[in-house]
Amino acid sequence: MGRWYNQYERGVAKEVDVSSYSSINHIFEETFKKFSNAPAFHNMGTTITFRELDELGCKFGDYLQNELKMIPGDRIAIMMPNILQYPIALVGAMKAGLVVVNCNPLYTARELEHQLKDSGAKTIVIFENSASVLEKALPNTSVKHVIATQIGDMLKFPKNHIVNFVIKNVKKMIPAWNIPSAISFKDALAKGDANRLKTPAMGHKDLAFLQYTGGTTGVSKGAELTHGNIVANMIQAREWLKNSVKHGEEIIITPLPLYHIFSLTANFLVFASIGGLNVLITNPKDVPGFIKELKKWKFTAITGVNSLYNLLLNHDDFKTIDFSSMRLALGGGMAVQRPVAERWKKLTKVALIEAYGLTETSPAACINPAIKAWRSGSESFY
Repeated sequence: MGRWYNQYERGVAKEVDVSSYSSINHIFEETFKKFSNAPAFHNMGTTITFRELDELGCKFGDYLQNELKMIPGDRIAIMMPNILQYPIALVGAMKAGLVVVNCNPLYTARELEHQLKDSGAKTIVIFENSASVLEKALPNTSVKHVIATQIGDMLKFPKNHIVNFVIKNVKKMIPAWNIPSAISFKDALAKGDANRLKTPAMGHKDLAFLQYTGGTTGVSKGAELTHGNIVANMIQAREWLKNSVKHGEEIIITPLPLYHIFSLTANFLVFASIGGLNVLITNPKDVPGFIKELKKWKFTAITGVNSLYNLLLNHDDFKTIDFSSMRLALGGGMAVQRPVAERWKKLTKVALIEAYGLTETSPAACINPAIKAWRSGSESFY
């Protein structure tokens, strides 16, 4: 394996210049300018371009900055699944110089209370399905502002109303909640002024995320990830990908939640920075619905965990998907089992590349070469 890897390394690997970007916002600025009219995110039939993401992010950032009076370094919690509101909220928070605290929408009130107290979050952006949990946790936290959204809020008319109605009144997925001070995400955007936002200068040492991890040896702990940490990992990942992707042409399927460091960095930040379109899958556990969405796209990349890949492979309709455009499949978060990798390779003709990392390493620490001949694990080539 060493001989093959060294040949690969000599042909591709090099030192990356982590000083080429001062912050995540620096990369955002380049991305929004270069890929302005390209699609950035898609969810449930609605697509927003990089220009729209920039404008909406600025409006939201201005609301945080000028209406809520948040200052650089303040903590803002984001608690929602893969919906269009997530990238808008994150871009807005970054542009306002805030520190993002990602929260799992499946948290119990006790878990959420701990994370909000420990992080010192002053504001939370939450989807209404979890608002009843927040209501229970809120009294013992420092949170002053609650911004609530329904899943369909950013979708096109009339689907936005249909989705919200079905989720609330038919499927009854939103438990009753009462937080009188809460403002809607749509109202926050309406009150924001993209031209008024003042984006502070951020550097490598400035904190970007408090990303909570662990819990098996006690309470969950917030890993402090700086702009420098994330920028370095993004540049490393882009170097790793350079012979596998085409800037401005990639379509990556994003089923893993963006609040998790793997999907946040690999899918959102890295692929957005090369002008890729993220197709957000809100509920990947709905396998028939997931497969139906996959059939709509000539996707070029997908990320996932072993259990998700196994779930897809065990569904009969997965065999009917067109994989001809796919160039990259990446597995992380847990070990990729050899039988799953072998079945994936046999069906899709694309190797399931394995990566290892930690929340504390932003997250990628070691990634197998992104070439078709690579085999799962650390053994050899096909």
